[in-house]
Amino acid sequence: MNTTEYKVLITTSGIGSRLGSLTDYTNKSLVRIGDKPAIGHIIESYPLETKFVITLGHYGDHIKQFLTLIYPERNFEFVDVDNYKGRGSSLVYSILQAKKALQCPFIFNACDTIIGKEDSIPPPMFNYCVGAQKDETSQYTTLWVDDKNITKINQKGEITFDHCYVGICGVNNYKLFWKEIEGLYKKFPNKSSLFDGDVINRMLRVDEFKLVKLNNWYDIGNTSELENTRKTFKCSVDVLDKLDESIYLYEDFVVKFFYNKQIVKNRVYRANVLNNLVPKVLSHSDNFYKYEMAEGKLLATSVNVKTFKRFLNWSMENLWKTTDTNVNLETICERFYFDKTYKRIALFFGDGVKDKEMNINGEAVPPINVLMKQIDKKWLCSGTPCRIHGDFILDNVLSTSSEFTLLDWRQDFGGELEVGDIYYDLAKLNHNLIVNHDIVNKQLFNISYVNSVKCNILCNSTLLECREVFHKFIKNNGYDLNKVKVLTALIWINMSPLHEYPFNKFLFHFGKYHLYKALKEVNLEEK
Repeated sequence: MNTTEYKVLITTSGIGSRLGSLTDYTNKSLVRIGDKPAIGHIIESYPLETKFVITLGHYGDHIKQFLTLIYPERNFEFVDVDNYKGRGSSLVYSILQAKKALQCPFIFNACDTIIGKEDSIPPPMFNYCVGAQKDETSQYTTLWVDDKNITKINQKGEITFDHCYVGICGVNNYKLFWKEIEGLYKKFPNKSSLFDGDVINRMLRVDEFKLVKLNNWYDIGNTSELENTRKTFKCSVDVLDKLDESIYLYEDFVVKFFYNKQIVKNRVYRANVLNNLVPKVLSHSDNFYKYEMAEGKLLATSVNVKTFKRFLNWSMENLWKTTDTNVNLETICERFYFDKTYKRIALFFGDGVKDKEMNINGEAVPPINVLMKQIDKKWLCSGTPCRIHGDFILDNVLSTSSEFTLLDWRQDFGGELEVGDIYYDLAKLNHNLIVNHDIVNKQLFNISYVNSVKCNILCNSTLLECREVFHKFIKNNGYDLNKVKVLTALIWINMSPLHEYPFNKFLFHFGKYHLYKALKEVNLEEK
């Protein structure tokens, strides 16, 4: 049997409830494992000419977009599942929807099962189930085996068993499979727990299934196993995971996912605004865009004072092109700096909770709303219109011997696509020289509550030197350093509700403290 004589079924229709909030904004098969989503690892484990049947349900449009965008040379047939959650929404029901497309031998591969590169799944020349050994088995379906023949597939929680069932099986006798699955569903149409093992157990009465053993099986079906799997599949870039966006890295290109379709649309538009300063966008869909993999070293991991000075000069010459514009930048800045911050503060505290005066790092710091009212709106919002990046941090810059490439540009500035305030770029960079991915990932920050709040962060000595250079650069080019410091503090406050404890608490109090200190400096200079 060659690859054209069978198909591979991947069911992505379920809601992935065992992964909690990770599937609030997308399908579980798009959860990033290393550099790629789970379904990417699965697709690439089969020969190029393999024909796939993909069932779609929970965020099915995301699956369809991703596969057609990333694997245009692959053969996919998509099947919509109308009932994928609630009563009767079983795996059996989802598989049944693919009956018309699977009138041939096929392999069933669960969308939360990944195999190692050294293993391979055999064609369905015979009926088989794939088994493996696992230390923790309470969450898995298991197999009883007599010699090499499957005798029964057990429900989860079985104490005695021979192997764990990994969620991959080969079905050669497809006519019997469809007969038994239809009989099973007819008998229990509202039973949501029906799965492929129930069908195989019925088939075992008249046919046999062989055991195929795997040495390397990686499961992402629950949060604990996902964490373990991610320890094996390392991501080649240092990123802070977010629920509503993701990044996937391939050999020649990068893929960005956003739950918000408008972000993708605006990012693609702004790639043209930024022109040759960012990688070329190759293609895009509603929720994804794909751009060229750029060459160079990430500035966050390779920066020194000499390179940093060169980068600042390059940015002045190439990025921050000042322009005459009809855009009311002051109004946009007020919306972006103030309205947005008030919303984020409300999000941080939740309904009915208010901030209060507190001692932070030895200073009596007023409530955040009091501090916000102390900011001179006209002063802060009288920005300098120019072309900006919008997320101007070292983690978003690649450097070569002579040039720089900017990555992960912001989709807009307060709704404006072509013009922004240079002070926002300056403040983002100032923030990044203190708080960055490496420090966060290594948890080199601290916040404690005893009788007062103490929040501190360990800073890289090279970045501190760069920060001194940066502050001189700001002053030498006629910009207001105090304005940069105020905006930097607002950035930390804005970030706080977007992260988990304890980093969220650190960001808010660290931002509040530095806002207080920056406003004191402004007042002293005015006097």
